[in-house]
Amino acid sequence: MRMNKVVGRFAPSPSGRMHMGNLWSCLLAWLSARSAGGGMVLRLEDLDPDRCRQAYCDQVMRDLEWLGLDWDGSPVYQSKRTELYRQAFQKLEQQGIIYPCFCTRAERLAASAPHRSDGIAVYDGRCGRLTAEEREKLAHTRRPAWRVRVPGEEVSFTDLLQGSFSENLAQDCGDFILRRSDGVYAYQLAVVVDDADMGVTQVVRGSDLLSSAPRQIWLQDRFGLPHPEYGHLPLLLAPNGRRLAKRDRDLELGRLQEEFTASELVGRLAFAAGLTDRPDPITPQELIPLFSWEKLPKEDFTM
Repeated sequence: MRMNKVVGRFAPSPSGRMHMGNLWSCLLAWLSARSAGGGMVLRLEDLDPDRCRQAYCDQVMRDLEWLGLDWDGSPVYQSKRTELYRQAFQKLEQQGIIYPCFCTRAERLAASAPHRSDGIAVYDGRCGRLTAEEREKLAHTRRPAWRVRVPGEEVSFTDLLQGSFSENLAQDCGDFILRRSDGVYAYQLAVVVDDADMGVTQVVRGSDLLSSAPRQIWLQDRFGLPHPEYGHLPLLLAPNGRRLAKRDRDLELGRLQEEFTASELVGRLAFAAGLTDRPDPITPQELIPLFSWEKLPKEDFTM
């Protein structure tokens, strides 16, 4: 199923100060929605209590406002929506496609073969083959995570920027986690529930999440939910070619604000996106008529 009205979303993880790569994704997600006369919602993905703080949530909102990016309605906090995730989890439980996984990290790596071409291991589903007696015995020793059993079928979609993309779920990702052993619901489940509940019709994010889309589309089908359209952007890399990371404080916004005004920073991002001919200062509002998916680069790059 597909939807017509464009509703985009910001979905930052408030685990630290945003960096240039986060701003790149936020700006282009906003421009894509606003240039189509659409809406924009803000969801703070703060499910992980060990990494996310209210202070970071507040900082994210201040940073978006500083950059000139607005959103419609009140911000939504994932940490306040666990009941929705629990209900979705139960629906999958009723379908008989989830099972407890007792593997430790070391055991998961040992149980993950073969490896994908990008080096990521694919879980082989060993806990899904445990007998009831074996599960009961292991339940006395550790709390399980919960996985969903995926079929060996291709899930395909057409990305707004990357074009046709498909994955065989069993071969390319394996049975994936829906709830961690500490009870925290996993990203894949939460975003599917939230995007549908918030009326999101367009998901624009980094290409590092491209392989998540088939899993999310498959989950949407399990729940009878519509599919948003997806646009996966090239990644902005550090000068040495490494992916930007909050923990490394690469091109962190706090540091960037000491060197650039908001319009100067937006101008540099707009130039990198191919929306302008020069990296001159410009506001997000001024960029709306200049936005086009056809102008955007497809390959990762450094600035």
